[in-house]
Amino acid sequence: MKEKHLSIRVPDNEMRILDKYVKKTKRTKTDLVREWIRSLEKMTDGS
Repeated sequence: MKEKHLSIRVPDNEMRILDKYVKKTKRTKTDLVREWIRSLEKMTDGS
């Protein structure tokens, strides 16, 4: 599978939220974003 690169900009307060969650769950930001994207697929399967 060919991978694509994604770059986003977020406000400081949202980055702090993400950093806090990353530390709490011991997961990477990439892992969390990939999981979120997969959850979107589940939400759109019925459409």
